[in-house]
Amino acid sequence: MGMVLQRRRSVGRGALHWGFAVVAILALTAASIAFGLRVTPLQSVSALGQTVAVGTANPTLSLSGPGVLELFGQSLPTIVQFTGPVRPRLVLTKVTINQQVSSFLAPRSRAPAGRDLGRELASGWTRYFAWEVLFVGLCALVLSVGYLGLRRRSWRRALLSVGLSLLVVEGVNLGWIMLTAYDAPRILAGVHSLSALVGQEEPRPIAPSPGPALSGIQAVVLGDSTASGLGLAPLEHPTPLDQACHRSADAYGLAIGTVNGWNVENLACSGATIPAGILGPQPLGSLSAPPQLAEAKRIVGLKAILVSVGADDVHWDAIVQLCAVAKHCNDAASTAYFQSQLNAFTTQYYQLLAQLVALPGHPQVLVNQYYDPFNPASHCLDHVGLTASKQHTLVDWLNALNAVLAQGARESGFQSVAPDFSGHALCSSQPYVQGINDPAPFHPTTSGELALALPDERALEKGG
Repeated sequence: MGMVLQRRRSVGRGALHWGFAVVAILALTAASIAFGLRVTPLQSVSALGQTVAVGTANPTLSLSGPGVLELFGQSLPTIVQFTGPVRPRLVLTKVTINQQVSSFLAPRSRAPAGRDLGRELASGWTRYFAWEVLFVGLCALVLSVGYLGLRRRSWRRALLSVGLSLLVVEGVNLGWIMLTAYDAPRILAGVHSLSALVGQEEPRPIAPSPGPALSGIQAVVLGDSTASGLGLAPLEHPTPLDQACHRSADAYGLAIGTVNGWNVENLACSGATIPAGILGPQPLGSLSAPPQLAEAKRIVGLKAILVSVGADDVHWDAIVQLCAVAKHCNDAASTAYFQSQLNAFTTQYYQLLAQLVALPGHPQVLVNQYYDPFNPASHCLDHVGLTASKQHTLVDWLNALNAVLAQGARESGFQSVAPDFSGHALCSSQPYVQGINDPAPFHPTTSGELALALPDERALEKGG
């Protein structure tokens, strides 16, 4: 009887020992894999002018699902589905906006550059997991050595145990994690644009404003204060909305109408942005301006649409003011702020382009770039804090905004028009830009509005 009891106790101790060993190895495996996924650095790849960091999203309990694309500070689920609980996470770490627009507006591109993107993403994913395997092994090694050191086993038994632990941990890691991620390189290799990952929402058409259809109008102007003529002579018989929008008789759209014998409807409004002014209503104190595009859609038989947008969307006035009071305006914080504003504008801009592409009758669309108002060599703005070096920074940012406008127009089949204010910048003898003490600093003068009209007229002639 005693021997039976002793045998049962021995069996019980053996089962307990093996049970404890199984729990320990499972805990070691889970901890090592979690550590590996946590500390493995994202792998940077470059394609389409972008730097994309490739890694893994947070694991889930589901056996399939979307990956994650972090774009413009937003985490977007991919429309592409991946097998397994560990799925790709792609982060845009350096964005070249003009290429960004191109890739979004051509989601089905099969150009060599698009194929390069897929290959680079697949390569980054493979490199990521090579590093993950290394970090998992290092963690398993440290934890198992520490555990066995507490057990005070002989070095031979300890070495054998450590080796077995590494084999089990990496076996599970390679067999489970890698198998679930097996399809990811193939799927990523087939990605030819960023929009192929997150999809491209079909724009909901902007409905025309209420009221009867309008005829006898050949062109409309959509835009902000540059197009409305802020600071210049008012219209002869302005409506309350004209006054609130600061629409001027000297605005370049009306000059184009005079040259062509057209009736031009200037819908531009000071302070207009794409979401609040062009595609949506714009609050103006006690008034509310209807969406400019909705107003334009009431007009039948349009020949041309002139577009001037972007400055208010990126808060250009605020950027200039911040630059003036800052010690430097090309520091990392200021640059990051401008980049974030430009990123947001880019998204809104191609939403507008999609609406314009879908217009019935396909009128000629001109997208106006912004003029350069500065002459750093004059030093006439030093007293307000805008030194030559700061002006160079602002011009660089203005060029980045214009690159967005130009690339988006080109990819949409529209014309992009660049005005030339050379020799007529602020503080010149014949400035095309209003001065610091004028009603609307940095905005075009009457001559400046004519200088804006000239390249538009040339483009209209070529397009006609």
